[in-house]
Amino acid sequence: MNSTHGKVVMSCISMALFDFYDVHTHYHTRLSLHIRDPEDDVVDAALAVLDLMENEEVHAILGPEWSSQTEFVINLGVKAQVPIISFSATSPSLSPRQRRYFVRTAYDDSSQVGALAAVVQAYGWREITLVYEDTDYGNGLVPYLVDAFQEVDARISYRSVIPAFPEDIDIVKELNKLLMTQTRVFLVHMTALIGSRFFVLASEAGMMSEEIAWIVTDGLSSLLDPVSSKALDSMQGVLGVRPHVPRSESRTEFGERWKKIYAERNPHEEIADLSLFGLWAYDTVTALAFTGEMAWEHAKSRYLKPNTSRNNLNFSSIGISEMGPKLLEKILSIKFQGLSGEFHLPNGELQPIAFEIFNVAGQREEIIGYWTSARGLSPELNPSTKAVYTATANDLKPPVWPGGTRKPPKGWVVPMLGKKLRIGVPVKDGFREFFKIEWDPHTGVPSYSGFSHDMFLAVLDALPFAIPHQYIPYVNESRQIAGTYDDMLYQIKLQRFDAVVGDTTIVANRSSYIDFTLPYSESGVAMVVAIKDDERRNMWIFLKPLSWTLWVTSGLAFILTGYFVWLLEHRTNEEFRGLRSQQIGLIIWFSFSTLVFAHICGRARVDKESPLRRISGRIVRERISCETIQFRPVQIDSLWFAGGIPRGAIEGKRKRRSVGDL
Repeated sequence: MNSTHGKVVMSCISMALFDFYDVHTHYHTRLSLHIRDPEDDVVDAALAVLDLMENEEVHAILGPEWSSQTEFVINLGVKAQVPIISFSATSPSLSPRQRRYFVRTAYDDSSQVGALAAVVQAYGWREITLVYEDTDYGNGLVPYLVDAFQEVDARISYRSVIPAFPEDIDIVKELNKLLMTQTRVFLVHMTALIGSRFFVLASEAGMMSEEIAWIVTDGLSSLLDPVSSKALDSMQGVLGVRPHVPRSESRTEFGERWKKIYAERNPHEEIADLSLFGLWAYDTVTALAFTGEMAWEHAKSRYLKPNTSRNNLNFSSIGISEMGPKLLEKILSIKFQGLSGEFHLPNGELQPIAFEIFNVAGQREEIIGYWTSARGLSPELNPSTKAVYTATANDLKPPVWPGGTRKPPKGWVVPMLGKKLRIGVPVKDGFREFFKIEWDPHTGVPSYSGFSHDMFLAVLDALPFAIPHQYIPYVNESRQIAGTYDDMLYQIKLQRFDAVVGDTTIVANRSSYIDFTLPYSESGVAMVVAIKDDERRNMWIFLKPLSWTLWVTSGLAFILTGYFVWLLEHRTNEEFRGLRSQQIGLIIWFSFSTLVFAHICGRARVDKESPLRRISGRIVRERISCETIQFRPVQIDSLWFAGGIPRGAIEGKRKRRSVGDL
């Protein structure tokens, strides 16, 4: 009753009674609460329940708080036929199906294992270290987690058990054991009472680094079980799973009223967050008020006492409630919309609809996605386009991991007991493309680059685990290389370096005291030649035989030849006259014709009956000298004759044809 959690719950219960009967003023029944505070003791809880049953003859037990207390109290409820209604005993080892008079108005812890396994599957982790408290609450979830992780091809490699009432030294010892393991994905299943201290000590031990992934169950969410602000500061980058509670106007209005009432009742304390347990307590009292009115008309409010002597240590003296069975029947069938969502108890307990995946960033818990059993992970609660189950990192918004990085931890690391791999690197003034070191002129901090450096980082990135390392330049006081490459490699044998990264050559004498990786660059003589394109694919290859100057000279010669012929002929030859455009075209055509129609000597033969013979009127000799031949295609009677034509053999309008005309 003196804890923050107890004060939050009691304020919600009192507000539920006031709100319900303020609306239902016509009801004939009223709930009468008889409060007992057994603190954290199991025996005190059993004695308190026994006292309520015998002396107060209560018809229902609301509580107790812890699963360990509820384990024994349920047996008393079965014997007295009194419903044990708990909104905080979430251990899956307590099943309403096996205990008839046990009613859980909360979510079973095992309902979240699907969401936890989906997160592990999304980031490709294969091994998980489970950290849990040695209580019924902590131990009850372990078998369900093992089965859920096996379904996604992952396993729990190590279990770290925190005592039920630990000292700081007990938690520090377990943290040191965690540092010696290879797995770097820690799943923490604790209540806020122990979990808050655990994360504060983990942060002080330097375990909130970028190579470690932390996941918490719903017991450590600040909206489920309030944690201190100091603990929240130490949980930066932590991922968590918690039930999704739909927002509503009634819940918002209730939260504002609750803060005012809580501040009035606890003026000297910091206002705590309204937890989901408080909302469940409010809805549970509302359901009890409904069922009390319905069951009162059909049952009697009395206990049937056995004929035994009264003895506080003799449980057989407990009476049987006539109201209890009817009350149990009514509360299992009731259904209404409460502050925490739909209040319905199929199989005797609430059934979750969805879970939120949150990321602790600053003093807030940012929602990065949701999980449902039908669709898996998704950035939004009801994606309209998603129809199949998926669990990938793309289904979640990018979280901020421990250390402030956005890169997900690999989840596995070589245990170095707090040490980093010492990597020796060379310094050289010449060819530095393999490994280059530059010192900042102001801070003196070296920066590294080069092919060997990039190759080393690429190999580390391809490994399924992280290797913490640091570069150590092999230099003297003047920042020059402290010796030869043989001396630098010999530092590995002297255990001053764990490895060397650089342009080291694999030779026989070095292999006698160190090991080399497979070569990633071949050494030897090489030739550097210019790359020449295949000119056969060039459409202008026909221009290659002559140089550009010769092409230009030839072109000018053609033009000048046509010009001079025109200059000599246009005064006496009508064909070289006319419009200026015709004369320019004639000049170009004449120059072009010298390429196409070559003047050569040949033989021509005219048959006896050929038109040429008839026109000329005389026999053309078989052999004609080149001096009497002009080569040009001549059209005669629509026939083309290409060959030697004697000068003057064809008579036209003009008796004389110039050379240019021919």
